[in-house]
Amino acid sequence: MSKWTALQPQNKEKHFLVVRLLQPEDPQAPITEVELEAVYSRRSRIIPWKTLTDAERWRQGWH
Repeated sequence: MSKWTALQPQNKEKHFLVVRLLQPEDPQAPITEVELEAVYSRRSRIIPWKTLTDAERWRQGWH
């Protein structure tokens, strides 16, 4: 349930929560995707977790 802020919000969706880590079919494989839920609209989307490391698009926490 980590919190993230989109630096380029769309549809008034700026603040997000990681609500789920998607487990790969192979239990030995690393996690590659997470499900984000927008606080404003409750809409969710699945993204590669490494996308969250892009400092031009995401900032950890709510700002």
